[in-house]
Amino acid sequence: MKILEKAKVGNRVLRNRIVMPPMNTELATEDGKVTPEMIRHYATRAPWLGMVIVEHTYVRRDGRLSERQPGIYEDRLVGRLHKLAETVRKTGTPIGIQINHAGKRCDAALIGQQPVAPSAKDGARELTVPEIRELTEAFGKAAARAVRCGFDVVELHGAHGFLLCQFSSPLANARTDEYGGSLENRMRFALEVVRRVKRETRSRVQLWYRLGADDRTPGGNTVKEGARMAQMLAAEGVDVLDVSGGMCGSRPKDLKGPGYFAYAAKAARDATGLPVVAVGGITTPQEAEDVLLRWGVDLVAVGRAIRDDAFWGKKAMELSTGG
Repeated sequence: MKILEKAKVGNRVLRNRIVMPPMNTELATEDGKVTPEMIRHYATRAPWLGMVIVEHTYVRRDGRLSERQPGIYEDRLVGRLHKLAETVRKTGTPIGIQINHAGKRCDAALIGQQPVAPSAKDGARELTVPEIRELTEAFGKAAARAVRCGFDVVELHGAHGFLLCQFSSPLANARTDEYGGSLENRMRFALEVVRRVKRETRSRVQLWYRLGADDRTPGGNTVKEGARMAQMLAAEGVDVLDVSGGMCGSRPKDLKGPGYFAYAAKAARDATGLPVVAVGGITTPQEAEDVLLRWGVDLVAVGRAIRDDAFWGKKAMELSTGG
């Protein structure tokens, strides 16, 4: 099966083309520390996969989405994150970590303050330009911590209606300054974050970007804008595009079937030549194989199926060998 073939992704060769994407586990402590249960969750699934990406970790306290989400906002969290990365890497599988700020999707009661966003909508207040620059620095510091922890990949979460995605979409961004209006302006924050992360990590890790390539909502970004965003990210040195939904989220009701965002991944790949990850509703090895072959993508993400079955990757290998 092609999904079990090695894949050259930038300067790294993966043992196969199966990615465990970021999936919320709620296994961290209430202040964002990694727990032994969380380490076991990832380490148990890793040995048969090409890449494991740890669920979104918040770069600042005001960017937290859920009660037991892991954090990467302070140096005191580094020790347990390092243990997580070290344990997974011992299985022979590289590990990445997704860093994020939830923006207006934050719960005011959980973070203890009013959520922030590109524009004052849905109960959030508008960020000032100095605050945007502070957030850029927070992403950079979080990425630097990820390097210290031994992660192989840092993935920026620019999809699913979180803060970077909110800035890029006209559905959430009504600003009239240099961070709003044209697509180039709406992508300014994301590109500044990419530059800061690259400066902080100094090419010691690969930089992946989870791109919200299609809002699937009237007035929002379409796959055409998604391809243009992909080109901007490629020009800044992003290594891999992990392509999903924008303001519509990860599971829009109008899309069905395995690999339902693969069309957007193909468009991003055609526009940039970068390796891409196809996502969306892939549950079986054969579905993953079919998506890979049909769309000509590089990697396939299998989320909920691997979350629910720790030995999904092992079974895929056995299926291929007849074991």
